[in-house]
Amino acid sequence: MKIKAFIFSLIAIVAINQSIAQKTVVEVAVGSPAHTTLVAAVKAGGLVETLQGAGPFTVFAPTNDAFGKLPAGTVESLLKPEAKATLVKILTYHVVAGNFEAGAVIKAIEAGKGSAKLKTVSGGTLTASLKDGKVILTDENGKTSTVVAADLKSGNGVVHVIDAVVLPK
Repeated sequence: MKIKAFIFSLIAIVAINQSIAQKTVVEVAVGSPAHTTLVAAVKAGGLVETLQGAGPFTVFAPTNDAFGKLPAGTVESLLKPEAKATLVKILTYHVVAGNFEAGAVIKAIEAGKGSAKLKTVSGGTLTASLKDGKVILTDENGKTSTVVAADLKSGNGVVHVIDAVVLPK
């Protein structure tokens, strides 16, 4: 009887993991109460369909608190239709083509002798480094963000949660 229960538990775990892996990076964000601002921005930028594509994508996803660190009124301004081009540039600056799980990012940092340049979908560059065992992203303006949760896997990539919005030049 215990073996049967164990097998059913294993089957349930595999089914849950397969279900999560089938989600897109957008669906991972939609399922997170900490990413409602990001989801609203992705919708306003018209990027939902793109990010539901085959990918793979690596998304550095700022939390609601990260967006809250921006100057007052910034998010509201970016969500307006007339700001769509700027919003898309900022959002795609948070996306890297390919599937870079935490281990791959750390290996790239080590291979780069302390830092790794990550080319974003917007055409900009994020610099990844390690500080106190955490991955730090430095944007083109010298501002930093810390990866606070890594390797939220989806069927078309991976999401890493960050604590600040990174901005292109």
